[in-house]
Amino acid sequence: MKEKVVLAYSGGLDTTALIPWLKENFDYEVICCCVNCGQGNELDGLEERAKLCGASKLYIEDVIDEFCEDYIMPCVQAGAVYEHKYLLGTSMARPVIAKKLVEIARKENASAICHGATGKGNDQIRFELTIKALAPDLKIIAPWRMTDVWKMQSRQDEIEYCKAHGIHLPFDASHSYSRDRNLWHISHEGLELENPSQAPNYDDMLVLSVTPQHAPDQETAVTMTFEAGVPVSLNGKAMKVSEIIAELNRLGGENGIGIVDIVENRVVGMKSRGVYETPGGTILMEAHEQLEELILDRETLEMKKKLGSQFAQIVYEGKWFTPLREAIQAFVASTQQYVTGEAKLVLYKGNIIKAGTTSDYSLYNESLASFTTGELYDHHDASGFITLFGLPLKVRAMKMAEVKNKAK
Repeated sequence: MKEKVVLAYSGGLDTTALIPWLKENFDYEVICCCVNCGQGNELDGLEERAKLCGASKLYIEDVIDEFCEDYIMPCVQAGAVYEHKYLLGTSMARPVIAKKLVEIARKENASAICHGATGKGNDQIRFELTIKALAPDLKIIAPWRMTDVWKMQSRQDEIEYCKAHGIHLPFDASHSYSRDRNLWHISHEGLELENPSQAPNYDDMLVLSVTPQHAPDQETAVTMTFEAGVPVSLNGKAMKVSEIIAELNRLGGENGIGIVDIVENRVVGMKSRGVYETPGGTILMEAHEQLEELILDRETLEMKKKLGSQFAQIVYEGKWFTPLREAIQAFVASTQQYVTGEAKLVLYKGNIIKAGTTSDYSLYNESLASFTTGELYDHHDASGFITLFGLPLKVRAMKMAEVKNKAK
């Protein structure tokens, strides 16, 4: 009986060429697994294509709700943003995909998992760290790093390889952006983006959005309610998280929200440039942060921001299934107990404008915050506070003056 390999299958040219390549070079029975994180019509025709190329079976696993509830929302609640801009769309999806690959490998009694990530990117790390954490006994096949066996270096090479194996597919060698899409975002790399001095060709690039210049000259109102840090309704309609994100993608995309052009530092040591469209995610994170401003005390908010930055790096580096991620997430979860209320926003030509926030757990006290004197605040108390708060500065200044006088 042949050994089985589970192939992370997207239906694109790379993973399509991998099916005959795995059979030819390793004599594996190839079982394809496509994990649906919200790729939309990219899933059309996959089963026929996989079987045509020689796969014995194709699994299409729908994990959209799991992705939203167990991966996206912890990152939203943590305020996890990598290098101030990237909302981790690809990074969050890889661990749930790899987890599902492991589950299928166990179900099929496979001995290996294969992925098509390149040797220069972050995804190879994210896939493989998850597999190592969940199934350390499984072999991992990464063809793009196996240069002694994997001889293909271009799309044309892959097309010719498929043709030589009797596989004629609807792919051509014309270049296009390298894209990754799920419910949270779509990323774009390649072409003019490889030169940081060039502006992105947004007219040809954008999929979910329009640029702010092409957004309508009118405001779009958004009202979101949260319970314990989780969105539960949008514009008065109760929805699950995945439905809220999908609708926010539509509203945000129409209004030019969430388009980011970033040069980021990859885990493998190089800088890369990409454009990310995250319209719904950008709105959701802004609404959540808007609510937290009212509810969390200063010290908790400060600590949460520090840990949120670390959480983003952990996720970016593919370390989802680690004790540190679990520990930080546990802290964040404890801060969300009272993040309940309503956030109102206005979308306008790429901007998200606050339009009011309410919560039964708000720490904002009008009596304290008002310029008029309230019952809870005595202006005279500030004198003693400033004296003690500024004491280290005063002592240091006195000491420096003393030293200066001695030197005269």
